[in-house]
Amino acid sequence: MTWGQWGKQLSKSDKIELMHHCLEVGITTFDHADIYGGYTNETDFGAAFSESEIIRENIQLISKCGIQYVCDARDNRIKHYEYSKDYIIWSAEESLRNLKMDYLDLFLLHRPSPLMLPEEIATAITQLKKEGKILEFGVSNFTPAQIKMLETIIPVTGNQVEFSLTADKVMYDGTLDDIVANKRLAMSWSPLGAYFGEENESTQRIGRVLETLTKKYSATEDQLLLAWILKHPAEVHPVVGTTDKNRLANAMKATKIEMELQDWFMLLEANQGHKVP
Repeated sequence: MTWGQWGKQLSKSDKIELMHHCLEVGITTFDHADIYGGYTNETDFGAAFSESEIIRENIQLISKCGIQYVCDARDNRIKHYEYSKDYIIWSAEESLRNLKMDYLDLFLLHRPSPLMLPEEIATAITQLKKEGKILEFGVSNFTPAQIKMLETIIPVTGNQVEFSLTADKVMYDGTLDDIVANKRLAMSWSPLGAYFGEENESTQRIGRVLETLTKKYSATEDQLLLAWILKHPAEVHPVVGTTDKNRLANAMKATKIEMELQDWFMLLEANQGHKVP
């Protein structure tokens, strides 16, 4: 999301260089959505990737559909969600055209719509899978109840949700429980949460704990915030948004940190401002 117009506005050569850097440090999955950059990021990424000389089978591509945004690229009067069979199929095919790819490893419904019909969605996804245009199907920002509704007809592989130390709602509303119980792929967007962007009592308390833990683990604050997520039994995959090469390399080092149980709860308590019940 941050590579294009909504972020760093990287040039084609910058994108190619960053792709290679990602692979060098062990990052092989690129998380897209049709809407990113006002429906421009996938086209820009596809143009860069086609010149990168990276082998398609060495990476995984995720994309999402469903948000109809008011912008120059779409004739929309209001932001809304669209999950008709024809639109889902068209959107997946449009992402493939823009990315210059033959298939997506994972295709997600970006946000739930009150008007979505499981039968429409299932028909579209079944066709896309049959044609080899998507390998797996999942959702993003869906509740367990909404997933259960879809699974009356079609299996759901994964759920990408907001999850971080400062945004831990999904630990208590059944979302991560559903992921563990049904062995879904878990992904967290905004995995560093509000820590670096907001100054409040919670982030101040977290900062005091991190000051001790960075020394204990010989790690940076962002690495420890990622390690906190990684300790959850849902085996969450953080969707890291930075375009900074050093931060990307540091993020991968977080996978090697084995955070001790009581340190994990120290950070939880710091965020919530009280002892666990």
